[in-house]
Order: sequence, then structure tokens, then C-alpha cells
Amino acid sequence: MATPAATPGPRNDCFRQLRTVCVPLSRLALQSTDKAAASKEILTLVESLTGIWAAQVSNDPTVLDDKLAEYAFFPVSHLLRFHDQFPIRVIEAIIKLLRFLIQYGWKQKISEDLAIQLLFFFSFTISGTPGQAKKRHVPEETIVEGFKALDALITAIGPSSLLAPKAPGEENETVTALGPAITVMLDGITDGVAPAVQLEALQCLQAVYTTTRNQHVLARFLPGTVSSLTKILAPPLQQKTQRRILVRCLQVLNLVLVNVLGDFKVRGILKQIETEDKAKKDAQPIDGAEKPQTELTSAWLRATTAQIKIALAAALKVRTHEAQDVQSAVSRFCISLLDECHLSLANCQSILVESAMMVENEETGRSMLETSLQDLAAIHPELGDCIQATLYNWVTSLPRSIQSNDDRIKQLAVRNILRGSKMASGMGMDSSTLNDSLGDSLRDSIVALVKSSKPSKVVGDVDENSLSTATDLTVSRPDIHSYPPVLLDSEGIKSTRGEITKLIANIGSSAQQTKLAAAMLGYLRDSEGVEQIASYWLAFELLKTTCNSASDMEDLLDMSSLDENQYQEQVFQELYDFSSSVLASHSDPQDNDWRIEAIALEVTAFAASRMKEDFRPELIDVLYPVTAFLGSPIPQLRSHAITTLNVIAASCGYKNVSELVVDNADYMVNSISLRLNTFDISPASTKVLVMLIRLTGPRLIPFLDDVVAAIFAALDNYHGYPVFVESLFSVLSEVVTQGVKSDMLLLEGSNPQTVSHLKRGPQPLGVDYMVDTLNKRAERTKRARDEEEGEPPLPHPKKAWGPGKTKEPSQAKSLLDQLENPKPEEDEDKEGLPDDPSSALAACEDDEKKNQPSNTPTYALLTRVLTLSQHYLTSPTPTLRKSLLDLVATVSPALAPDENAFLPLVHTVWPVVVARIKDPEPFVAIAACKALGSMCEAAGDFMARRFKQEWGDGMGKWLRGVKREAAQGREVPRRTGTGAGRAFITGGVKKVEDREIMLPIRDVDGVGGMSSKQLVSTSSTSGALGRFSQAHQLWDAALGLITAILKYVRVDDEMFDEMLEVVVDVLHEPERRELREALETINADAVWLALYERGRVKGVKRVPRAVKGFGFEFVRVPGVVA
Repeated sequence: MATPAATPGPRNDCFRQLRTVCVPLSRLALQSTDKAAASKEILTLVESLTGIWAAQVSNDPTVLDDKLAEYAFFPVSHLLRFHDQFPIRVIEAIIKLLRFLIQYGWKQKISEDLAIQLLFFFSFTISGTPGQAKKRHVPEETIVEGFKALDALITAIGPSSLLAPKAPGEENETVTALGPAITVMLDGITDGVAPAVQLEALQCLQAVYTTTRNQHVLARFLPGTVSSLTKILAPPLQQKTQRRILVRCLQVLNLVLVNVLGDFKVRGILKQIETEDKAKKDAQPIDGAEKPQTELTSAWLRATTAQIKIALAAALKVRTHEAQDVQSAVSRFCISLLDECHLSLANCQSILVESAMMVENEETGRSMLETSLQDLAAIHPELGDCIQATLYNWVTSLPRSIQSNDDRIKQLAVRNILRGSKMASGMGMDSSTLNDSLGDSLRDSIVALVKSSKPSKVVGDVDENSLSTATDLTVSRPDIHSYPPVLLDSEGIKSTRGEITKLIANIGSSAQQTKLAAAMLGYLRDSEGVEQIASYWLAFELLKTTCNSASDMEDLLDMSSLDENQYQEQVFQELYDFSSSVLASHSDPQDNDWRIEAIALEVTAFAASRMKEDFRPELIDVLYPVTAFLGSPIPQLRSHAITTLNVIAASCGYKNVSELVVDNADYMVNSISLRLNTFDISPASTKVLVMLIRLTGPRLIPFLDDVVAAIFAALDNYHGYPVFVESLFSVLSEVVTQGVKSDMLLLEGSNPQTVSHLKRGPQPLGVDYMVDTLNKRAERTKRARDEEEGEPPLPHPKKAWGPGKTKEPSQAKSLLDQLENPKPEEDEDKEGLPDDPSSALAACEDDEKKNQPSNTPTYALLTRVLTLSQHYLTSPTPTLRKSLLDLVATVSPALAPDENAFLPLVHTVWPVVVARIKDPEPFVAIAACKALGSMCEAAGDFMARRFKQEWGDGMGKWLRGVKREAAQGREVPRRTGTGAGRAFITGGVKKVEDREIMLPIRDVDGVGGMSSKQLVSTSSTSGALGRFSQAHQLWDAALGLITAILKYVRVDDEMFDEMLEVVVDVLHEPERRELREALETINADAVWLALYERGRVKGVKRVPRAVKGFGFEFVRVPGVVA
């Protein structure tokens, strides 16, 4: 082993350290016969040697040179002779040591023979001997070390003469050895077991194409290299490969193509091709057998570029990768090839430009030093044409791409057009053909999406009552200003909808967007169905984007935009006019698609948000149609109507929707009245009235006089349509409900006080009452005495009041009257009595009516509603009768303060209301009882005579029948026992405690009597519905009516006794406490006596007087329900 010359300093120290390891390692390598047994010691020495070398590299790498590398390589060379006999760990350690020796020892001074041997050694270690099966498994770590050493070796060889041929036509042996090494690299790239292996293999390949300067050698390896890299970049391996591998492959492929096919590298061939094209000579095909394969000619370049185009078409599919770093790598790859290989790869410009446009991302900042596609297009005009052609192809193929089942393809197609449109706009490319194609493609794409997407669930039928009571229709919510999507509302295409919206918002300039919108309006009026909806939506979205993007400052500085703004306003006005016509035709019988109406609502709201308070005159035409959608059976339209009303209210300066409707109530009422007067009545008309009244509250009631008149006129014409009649009365019910809440319900100019008709029991008389009575008596006596002592009493009238029976009195009678009363005028004045008291009373009433203040409009309207509703209480529809009775119950307390107006109303509606208590429908009879109870509370003693007459005409009998039906519905009698002693047991909802009843019995001497011992007690049974049955509910309502009569109406003694007899059996129940208090208020003693006779007085047992031979005995009967 040669010893390097001794040098002082660090190099000497490094040599001594190496010698301490190299000497024993050489001894083992040369003298050891059993290599496997010595492998552990050899591994330790090799690792020590590597550690010494690495430590010197970290301290002072300048000390290391080729001499030290040769000295350290001597023992390793003997180990390499028997490398098959060593474990793989030893081989890995040796490869790592060789990498250090090459990088920091030999460097570029390595000998050619050693380099060739190491190339083969590294290659065969990684992949095995060619043509032979692998003898042992090579771990991942060893392969990584092998590629690292191979990279270091290729870099050390460098662009030296090693790759140059030794003689013409003769290849260098290094080139021969480089072929298997490149094959190993490509296999490691495509079939690497781990990303680390692939990265190191790519690094080795990059080293080959970086250090090699021989174009013939690179051209020989180009097809295999491009093929392997394309295999990684193209599906299906693309999905399985990590992003960093894809990025590295793009970088290496770019390096390979630029170093082999760059314009600078093949400038001679390009010049030759240019010369041939200019000369237009027919070139004869070159026979490949006559010339070497490595000869670079024009034919070779044409054939190579054709194959490269195919490879790029497959490799650039990686542009669809979602990772941003991969897209950035694709962008750099395409721009680099367009720049460096602009002429050589001219046939690949279309695919390179398309890929660069697809991965163009403005969000990521680009350095000013980086070349962009726009920069290249400015240098090479043909690239601009290619960009425009690519964008046109994308636009025309958009409808086809949208029909794909893969949402990612749809989104990518839309995103490509957006990026291409931005690029074309930035480069100043304006094409009318492209704009027309873009509008058509967008419309067709939206149509395809709408047809392919699943329709949203729309509720077809909605109950009218639910609409009239829905809270979200009546509560003003000014915070709602956003609409749910009308088109493309499916969750499955949510991302696609977002991309299309983004495309519409950023497509072209404002002028281009306005032109596209105008074109869509042209399609709008001539199309129908989904095509019309798509055109309508697209036109609105384009105009909305244009209006929102306009800046006042830009308009101020750019005077050329005035004409564009005028054209924009003209187009938007046309869109708004169409929307107004759609809203106005909402009630027409034609079946419009709800999506058109929803878009019309959005257009109206957008117009209001633009015009602000200037939109108020437009409310004359649009306010009622918009409000009419509140009664739509489609939930989406109702939601849009609510949002539109909130937007209009906020834009026009109103606090909320209620204020908006009230301030424009004349418009609303006028529109509704016109429709009602012309009998243009639809369900929306009545529903919007209900919603309108509920939104505005009592403030709108005074304006509804004509509307109520029109409703009753409609009732006269449509009385044969029960459902429609009910809808009209729902409006009247809402009028009454809101009217009774009005604070202006009292009479104008007066303050009538509500009269309480509640009956109060007699109060105890005290000393103060007696003193007061005596004082009043003394005052009356004194007043009478003073009158007797004063003027003489006036004589009685001398003639009868009123006109006589004879038309002309006789002359004799007249003379006698004159003799008896010579001064009748004076006597009349003294008497102070008029000739005709009835006429005087009438005159007095007229004066009172003149002096009486007039009623408020709300009061008059409620009075009118109550008066006219009586004619429909005989309607065959039970629900209508019930609603009218509820109306009577609601309005009666509100009208009660003005007794002069209210009591005649009570007199008018009394017959039809009281007749309803005998209605065959129990719920109607229950409503009638409640209505009568409300009238009792409002009218008081005015109802006394009517109830007395009605009680005698059958009301008492009806009450007993209701009680009997309730008992039968609640109790199921069942007989038990034997002989004469049979008892009835009852079943109810709940079991009560045992009670005692009195039964007549014989005394001891009697015979044939009934003994209390014969009574058999049984348990109660349960009924079906109990107190929830209709009969029991009607009985509860009847008891409520009796309670109201007793509390507020004067009742004579006979009627009181009959009522007490009917209800005494339920007075003990806790829920009848109010009824008992009402009875006790009138006659508490009678109530106590009735309860006592039935054994209901606690602590007192009443035993009737015994009759001779008979008696009474208290018997406890378990389970008997009272």
C-alpha cells in the first residue's frame, strides 16, 4: 500500500488517523479466509474510516485530496473483489465511504477506469446483474446510498473528455457504462419502493443531463428518459405519486428537453430546416441504416418532436392536480419550454399554452424577474393567437364539459374559461365572435346543469290557515337581505355554482358584460321553459355584477364611460320592465315557473337597492304583486317575498316592512279594491289581505271600508263556493282581530267608560247606612213642606195629550173649552207640559243624536262587519259558521262601550246566534255558547228578556238534553244484583271516593221491603273518551254560557231555580267554582238548600221525616260518580 508523502500540519494528523484504520482493514481484507465471519469487524472498521473522513470534511475539507483518497481506497478495493460474500450492511457502508472519497477526495481527478468500474458496481448493486435474478434483497437504505454515490460519481466525471469518443466512429467506454446506469436510474424513478429512492434517482438523472455535453449521447438517452418521466406524470401513477416527486419530475423533464432540444442546442438543425423550407426542395428520406443513429439531422428533429408532442400530451395531464405547488411547477415547465424551445417544439405550442393558461393563478404573486405567458405573447405574436384559439375551444366545449358526471371536470372547465378570459382581457384581446360564443355557451351550460340537477323539494299544497298564522310571514325582519339560490340550488353542485358565479362576476370588462346581458334579454323574450329561466338569470347576474363593479370615481375620471353607463341603464331598465310584467301576471291563470317569479323578485329588490328613495314611485306597481307572493303555496317564493319586502323597506328609508305597507296603504288598498271590484279574485288576493292586515296592525283598518264592501259584494256572487267564501271571511276575521286592538276604537270627541255588568251580591247594612237613610228621609220631608208653603200647586191638564180620535172637534166643545180655559197658552206655560210628549221626546232624541259625536272609522267598520256577518251564520259549511261565531265573540267586547250603537246590533244578531246552540255540529254549538257568553258580558241586562223568552221556548230543555248526553257519553250504566235491590254503577274518567245515599226501607214489622244489605257495591269502569268527548265539551260550553248569564244578566226567580236544578249536581267540582259563585251572588241560600237536599253540604246529614212503617237509612255506596 503506497504511503503518501508526509506533510506537516492537519494533513499529517488526518493521515495518521486513516492509517490506524486502514492497516487493520487491509490485513482483514487480504488475510481473512472467512469473509462472512469477519464481516462484523470489517463493518466496524469501514464505519470508522467513514467517520474519520466525514469528521475531516466538517473540520477542513481542503486537507483531503486524491492521494488520501487512494490511500483510503486501497483496503476497500480488496473488499470490493469479494463483495458478494459480505452482508448487505457491509456493502452499504462501503458505498457510503466511496461517496465520501469521490466527493471530497478524487473529485474530478478520478481515473477513467476506476470511474467505469464504480459505475458498474453501483448500478449492479442497486438493480442486480443484468440478465440474472437478484441473489438477495437490497434494502431501501442501500439503494438510496447507491444513487447518492452514483450522483457523486457522475458529477465528478463532469463535462470532461471522458465522454468524448476516442476515435471517429468509436464510442467511449464510459458512455457504454453510462447506459446501464441510466437504465437503473429510470427504473428507480418509475419502480422506486419509496419516495426517497425516486428523488435520488431523479437527482442522478439530472446530474447526467447537466454534466454531459455530448449531444449525441444525450439524444440516444432522450426517448427512454422522456418515456419514463411521462409514465410518472401521467395517470394512473400520477394519483399514487407524492407531490414532491411530481414537481421534481417536471423539473428534470424540463432540463432534459431544454438541454437536448433547446433552440440553442439545435440551432444548426433549425437553420437547416429553415433553409429547406425556403428552397422548397423535395427532401429525399434518409435511410437510417446508412447513417449512425446518433447523427442529429432535420429528419431526426422532426421525428423526435412528434414523439415529444405525444409524450407531453400525456405528461401535462398533471395540470389538473389540485396542489398549488404542482400547478406552479407545471406553469414554470410550460413557460420554460415555450421560451427555450420556441422553435424546436413549435408543434407543441398549443398544448403548452393551454396548460400554462390552465394553471395560471393570479392569487399567487409572481416575481418581476420571472417570465410570464403574457410576456412571451408580447414577444411572439403567434402565442397570442394560440391563447385566443385555446380560449375559444374552451368556450365552445363548455356545454359538453358541464354534462360530465364528474363535478371536478365541470369546475375545471369553468375555471379555465375564467383564467383565459382574464388573460385575454389583460392582453387587450377583444373578439365579438368570442363574446357571442361565450354568451351562448354560458346559457347552454346553465340549461344543461338545471336539467341534470335534481329539482328541489317544493311543497305543492299549503293549508290556508297555516299561511295566515305563520309567524315568519307577519314579523318584519329587516336583517334578512340575502336570497337562497334559485338555480343550481342542489348541494351536489354547490361548488360548480360557485365557479359559475365567479366566472360571471369576472368575465371580461363591464362593457362586455353589458353586451352579453343585452344578448340574453333578446333570448329571454323569444324562449320558454328552462332556456328562458337560464337567459333571465344570466342577464340579471351579468347586470348585477356590472352595476356593483362600477365606481363613481372611475366614472368621474373616465369621461368615455358615460355612453357605456347610459347603455347599461337602458339594458337594466329593459330587464326591470320584464320583471315588473312577470310580477303583475302572478295572479293570471297561466302556470309560470316559480323560478322566473323568484328572479323577478330579486331584480325588483336590486332595483330598489340601487335607486334608494327614488324607488318609491315604483311601489305603485310592484308593492302589491310582491306582497301577493306572501300567500304563495311555494315556500321559496314566500321566502323571496319576505326578503324582497325587507330590502325595499330598507332601501326606501322605512324602518320596517310594516311602516312600508302602512305608508303605501293607499296603493295596496287601491290595487286590491280594483281586483275585487272587477271580480278578479284569486286565493292570493285574500291571503295577501290577511298578511297585509297582520303586518300593519290596527292602523290599516280605517282604510278598508271599500274593501269590506267589495268582499260582501263578492260573497253575494260567490256564495256557492264554500272554500272561497271561507277565504273571504278569513279576511273579515283578521279585520276584526286587528280592529279590536286599535287604540282609536272609542268615539271621537268623547271618553265613554266601559260599563261593568257584573252582578254583585247584597252588602250588609251598617249604622252608616241607617244614618244616611234617616237623613235622606228628613230632607224629603223638609222639601215637601217648603213646596206646600210656596207657590200653589199647578192644576192638572185640561185636555188630553196627543191628537184626538176625531179629525175636527165640534164647535160646541171648542166653546166650552174656551170658557173653561180662556188662556190656554198661559195655562200651558204654567203647567210646563207640552201638548204632545211623544213629539217632544223625539225632538229630544234628535238633539242628542246631533250632539253625539260620530263613531271612528274602525268602529263603524267593525259594526258593519258584525251586521253583515249574520246572514252567513246559516251557511251549510260548519267551519264558516264556527269562524263567524268566533268573530261575534271577538268583536262584542270591543263594541260594547257605545251602547247606543251596540245594543241594536245585539238585537239584530241575537236570533241567528242563539239558534246555533242547537247546531248539529258540536264544535259550532260550542262556539255559539262562547259567542253568547261574550254578548252577555258586553250587553248585560239588555239580554235578560231575550234569555227569559228563549229559556221558555226550549233553551232549558236543550240544556237538560246536553247534560243527559254528556252523562251518557261519560257513563255506561250496568245493572247488577238480584231481586228488587238492584243498583246502577257508573264509570267515568276518574274514580271518586265512596258516597252515602239514602234509601227507603221497611221497618222490622214491614214485609216486602228493600234492605240496605241487598245493595251490591261494584267498581267503576272507564268510558271511551270521557271529558274529551264532544258531548262533554259541549256540556262544558253550556255551563260556561250559564255562568255568563248568571254573572252579567238579570235572571228572574223561576229561571234561576230551573238553572240551579240543572247544574246543582256539578257545583261540587273544583272547576265549577265560578259557576257556584255566580249562583251564590244571586241567591246563596237557595244554592245551600239545593246542595243540602242532595247531601253536598259537608258535615251535615239530612234525614227526612219518617212515615209510619217507613224510614230512611244512609248507605255507603262505593264507586258511585256524582
